[in-house]
Amino acid sequence: MNLPNRLTIFRIVLIPVIIFIYLFPYASFGIEPAVFTFAGIRLSSVNIVTLIIYVIAAFTDFLDGQIARKRNLITTFGKFADPIADKLLTTTMFLLFAGKGIIPIIPVIIMVSRDIVVDGCRMVASVNGKVVAAGMMGKLKTVLQMVTIALVLLNNLPFEAWGLPVSELMLWFSAFVSVSSGAQYFSQMKEDIFESK
Repeated sequence: MNLPNRLTIFRIVLIPVIIFIYLFPYASFGIEPAVFTFAGIRLSSVNIVTLIIYVIAAFTDFLDGQIARKRNLITTFGKFADPIADKLLTTTMFLLFAGKGIIPIIPVIIMVSRDIVVDGCRMVASVNGKVVAAGMMGKLKTVLQMVTIALVLLNNLPFEAWGLPVSELMLWFSAFVSVSSGAQYFSQMKEDIFESK
């Protein structure tokens, strides 16, 4: 297995680590995570540690793509696993936030539904021997989602200090781009989807 694919798998492995740190019942074990204040905004050390691990995971997404293209190590596995790793990472984070009531559930449902439809389309295309790699809109969607997640973990800092709901706006914009990119994938694969023999 080449380095880009190993980085993709490493990104997947970091997901349960993030879940453990973010959801661990610290109070039940008598642990009180440190809380820092920036510009009057409180930020838990749990969020900071989660953010660091999340940034490492997100960086591997950039790194594996760069290495694969530079060294000509693009593989069918990479085309298949890389977008799945991205979706697992971003969807997990959004579900964690929604579960704690930090963000609204509707945009999360929209993005998860889009991913299900796109993955279904990819499965149909794969029957015809086609592997559909992520397009530009899909990559933009992923970048927007990753930035949004970082802002949520930072409690919308620094924008919260100015009363600007940037993280929430980014969340809804991510949902909009998600739907748009999903429509693009559907358009590319509609011949396979509606093929009749």
